[in-house]
Amino acid sequence: MPPFDRSAAVGFGLNPLDRMSEARADGEFVRARRHDAAARFMVFVGDVPLLDASGAASSPLFTAEAWIGLGPARQEIFLGQDEQGRPLFAVALDGGLAEAAASRSGLELLDLRSIAMRGLFPPDVLGELGGAKAILSWHDRHRYCANCGEPSRVACAGWRRDCPACGAQHFPRVDPVVIMLAVDGDRCLLGRQPRFAAGMYSALAGFLEPGETIEDAVRREIREEAGIACAEVAYFASQPWPFPSSLMIGCFARAQGTGIVIDRNELEDARWFTREEVRQMLDGTHPEGLSAPRPYAIAHHLVRAFVEGTGPALG
Repeated sequence: MPPFDRSAAVGFGLNPLDRMSEARADGEFVRARRHDAAARFMVFVGDVPLLDASGAASSPLFTAEAWIGLGPARQEIFLGQDEQGRPLFAVALDGGLAEAAASRSGLELLDLRSIAMRGLFPPDVLGELGGAKAILSWHDRHRYCANCGEPSRVACAGWRRDCPACGAQHFPRVDPVVIMLAVDGDRCLLGRQPRFAAGMYSALAGFLEPGETIEDAVRREIREEAGIACAEVAYFASQPWPFPSSLMIGCFARAQGTGIVIDRNELEDARWFTREEVRQMLDGTHPEGLSAPRPYAIAHHLVRAFVEGTGPALG
């Protein structure tokens, strides 16, 4: 990891695997890595990680012998190898095996959000879990050729799907999302959606559209959701977000006005908060009981950078 990399400090953002992308098409190489005694497997039942809870601490890593008895793999992806050269694979089992897996002694099913919120595993393991979930989710959603509609098949160690009918090749897609703070001097703009935990406010966010730059998307989303026009936009950090497969692009924007007009289809509320208020939200001492996102979310890092004055310069 570079000595200073904001993105690597965000949940799911640290993934030091050597992806070995140049070797994915070499079936013999991948099979050899698959049967390496050092190979480890991240196993998912549906889209939920299966954990080995037999030891003092849970682990998402299994040997081949440890999971093979749960049934055949619906998907198996070569993720790469770690710094010691140990191969890592992602495996998807049939969702119908969930109850059987959970009932087996020493096994536990725990969704990825809960794993991240509770900080159960080191940042690099969380990043690898996020990548595994994202690529497996892509396969679940792209079993048919988008060109002709026929069933496609897995290729290139799980990093491509080929259509035997029309010859089209399909590659994993990542959906870019901008997430940003509009800043007006010593205040920043935060909003909340009805699905948020009570009292929590966060950065505004939205998907990029075709033909749109990151800067234009930031300005458009702030204007659409809160009625605030913005000028300069500066990049801060990014976060792979495996729900199911987005890339959150964190930015700051300089507000050109302060009058809020809320899009009620998107937000329940939006407010300007002073730096001190946001500090209280992070510390859990806000007099109204308001709070900010947890540290695994890039929104937390955006608001903390605002409080500490470590965000990019605007204007």
